[in-house]
Amino acid sequence: MKKSLGPKTIIYPTPVLIIGTYDKDGKPNAMNVAWGGLCCSNPPSVAISLRKATYTYGSIVERKAFTVNIPSETYVKQADYFGIVSGAKEDKFSVSKLTPVKSDLVDAPYIKEFPIVLECKLTHTVEIGLHTQFIGQIIDTKIDELALDENNVPQLGKIKPILYAPEIRAYYGIGECLGKAFSIGKH
Repeated sequence: MKKSLGPKTIIYPTPVLIIGTYDKDGKPNAMNVAWGGLCCSNPPSVAISLRKATYTYGSIVERKAFTVNIPSETYVKQADYFGIVSGAKEDKFSVSKLTPVKSDLVDAPYIKEFPIVLECKLTHTVEIGLHTQFIGQIIDTKIDELALDENNVPQLGKIKPILYAPEIRAYYGIGECLGKAFSIGKH
């Protein structure tokens, strides 16, 4: 029997996404965003949702670009830090000792140490309520070579992304492969 919990923001797992932007003065910033994911395959696009009160919100509106950085388990402390402190008050890259890299394709930095980055140009803004959804077209995807197999296919076990459980505010790693999609379910 299932128990009703009412309307909750529970989808398990939630990816940990670190959004890279430049502020109005060109200072690189990073923010931990739990509300996000892929939203279209053609054009390849990702959606993230932010509150207007965040420092990153204004940067995306002004620069019309952002990066989505996927941290590995190695950087869970830095990823959490990016969600605790505002970039208006601290230089998060200086404190975290991570490296912002200027994208050649969009007006936003990405994080050198994280295994995956999506470079995005802002295409749509949707006012939802407390949050605004930003949809960015993925202009390029960069992945560390060590996270790829011999056919340039990303290997989840090498990427080791961080997962977030919103209801209990906890981070997790990934488990073992359970089977191949579009195959395991065949009769």
